[in-house]
Amino acid sequence: MDNTVLTIPALLANSVREFGQRTYLVTPTERLTYADAERHSGERARWLLAQGIGKGARVGLFFANGTDWVTWWLAVSRIGAIAVPLSTLYRPAEIAKVIRLADVGLLIAPGRVLNIDVADRFEAAFPELSGQPAGRLMLSNAPFLRRIVLTGDSRPSEWSSSFGDDEADRLPFELLQAAEAEVSPADLAIMVHTSGSTADPKGVLHTHGTLVRQTSTWPAAIRAITGAAAAPVILCAMPFFWIGGVLAATGALHDPVTLLVMPRLDAGIALDLAESERATGIVGWPAFTQRLRAHPSFADRDLSSAPMLRDGPLDIAMTDVPDGFPIHRTMSETAGGFAYTEMKIVDDDGVPVEDGTVGELLVRGIGVMAGYNKRERSETFDSDGWYHSGDRVYRSAGDPRLFYVGRSSELIKSSGANVSPLEVEAVIGGFEDVAQCVVVGVDHAERGEEVCAVLVPAVADIDLESVVRRAREQLSSYKVPTRWITVSGEQIPTLASGKLNRKALRTWVIEGADRAAPSGSV
Repeated sequence: MDNTVLTIPALLANSVREFGQRTYLVTPTERLTYADAERHSGERARWLLAQGIGKGARVGLFFANGTDWVTWWLAVSRIGAIAVPLSTLYRPAEIAKVIRLADVGLLIAPGRVLNIDVADRFEAAFPELSGQPAGRLMLSNAPFLRRIVLTGDSRPSEWSSSFGDDEADRLPFELLQAAEAEVSPADLAIMVHTSGSTADPKGVLHTHGTLVRQTSTWPAAIRAITGAAAAPVILCAMPFFWIGGVLAATGALHDPVTLLVMPRLDAGIALDLAESERATGIVGWPAFTQRLRAHPSFADRDLSSAPMLRDGPLDIAMTDVPDGFPIHRTMSETAGGFAYTEMKIVDDDGVPVEDGTVGELLVRGIGVMAGYNKRERSETFDSDGWYHSGDRVYRSAGDPRLFYVGRSSELIKSSGANVSPLEVEAVIGGFEDVAQCVVVGVDHAERGEEVCAVLVPAVADIDLESVVRRAREQLSSYKVPTRWITVSGEQIPTLASGKLNRKALRTWVIEGADRAAPSGSV
């Protein structure tokens, strides 16, 4: 692709030149053209520069899907700062953890996110906020966080700053242009957090060059899957704080693609948008497509512009697949795409396999992440530069697509989200009435995998409803187990070394628990 547009500011400028008056984003209450996105993000970028934010600064964004998320993300990107999107599903403890791990210096959020009072949520995340002066925060559990900015009509707080909507609070446009000219493809652009094989979420770092390259094929892929015309209108059911949403938001800057988004996934509102805006397709996980089809009004909707919504497979990754295995959706580590990426599929000994044979996917090249935050390259890539994905895939002769069979790691893929068993175990195992908690994933028809918790109680009559309630208070909803089993300590299988045999436990849950489950199973 054109090397002159390998940064987000250059890509945005190109989109405005080529199709600036086309509609970029539609929400239930707002519309944003590409020119609007450039203007609004430019105002915010000039304000950020006036606040001393610049190249390399880490800026946390706590917004639901919408125009504010897009314009603040673009503003951060245009000045060479690193955007750190935060999940709106995060509980206070998770917010505090990610802010600390990501070394966020500035946190920006609206006064409310969905039904969340953001000031209350942040005060719960950072108890030391009380009494702190705005712009000069000193928090032991977030030592680099100096400022929290609440936008819009937020309640005043002694520790929060406000976004200055006055021209006097912004640097001249010429300085923004000068700053944009200094942003290079090699500069870090975004840090997306995903659950990993440890209790802490992993911060996946991408440069401008990688993000722009890897999203460049997205519009063509969307047109191919949906059969849409040159300017698709896509119902985007992917949150912007994960790579699927970032892929859509960036991909739609390459070619005119209108994104229909909602602050929360609501089937009725989604159908309203799809019908009124003449959507041509959907990008999302199959569980939400099923919710759309199950909605009472679905049969009466005019969805003739999007036949895939009514007649296509629930999972777009199952479009035209030969063997019943989905097309690999790619991963956070490759910015949502496999373009510009060298790949090989290997057996357990690292030897490349033939077409039709399942093996582990290895990737390297300019299409792969810069690395994980706070991890050395030797912890992430092998000596030849390969990233070992843990994904089990295969290829068919003459077909360039990858078909996804499963994972070789312990990560649980539930409704499209990666869940770290260790993170869930750390929370639930910390409860006084739980002696041990082991979390495994088991196959589920709708979610892909179901999060299952196997508990060894520390008390005679454990109150499972209380355990579930406390888990929901501390974990995002998709991480909370939906299946619970109580056992004795002797029933937890171990290896000869004494180490937990997670594979054997998962097999027992799948094959044995339903037939001879302990009396405490729910």
